[in-house]
Amino acid sequence: GAAVARRGALGFGMKVLYTANNRKTAVEQTLSAQQVTLPELLRQSDFVSINVPLTPQTRHLFTLDTLRQMKPTACLINTARGPIVKEDDLLTALREGIIWGAALDVFEAEPQMTPGLAEYHERLVVAPHLGSATGDTREKMVETAVTNLIAGLAGQTPPNALNAKALGGK
Repeated sequence: GAAVARRGALGFGMKVLYTANNRKTAVEQTLSAQQVTLPELLRQSDFVSINVPLTPQTRHLFTLDTLRQMKPTACLINTARGPIVKEDDLLTALREGIIWGAALDVFEAEPQMTPGLAEYHERLVVAPHLGSATGDTREKMVETAVTNLIAGLAGQTPPNALNAKALGGK
């Protein structure tokens, strides 16, 4: 979320509002961001970017009721996890003009999109979930995988092992 806020504030001069369980003082100071409640964020924002993990509490966080709290000129952006947005409700909101537009690179039931959503393109931008698909990033991913593989084949704990204790490492 902080990286998106930084791009919006510094790159586009956007006012940054956020909602979170804990205060982000560094973000507030650096970007003049303001912590608000979710309903307040929805009422004030022109762009709502979803940057939360998928949990039982965030599943279908964005339903028709939530979308109705947004400005009719607002755009919803979901690059987090598909099931955070109830796609049937998003389609209704777009068709009825409840919100102006949406951009998605994740889907509720990946890899499929909700029937009708794919055809509704007038105010919907859909992209594959490939934010990390740069040449440099892919090269680093290959280097990391090879380094881990070599360590594992040599009987060592791979440097990026998430379960090092299970492998007998630190």
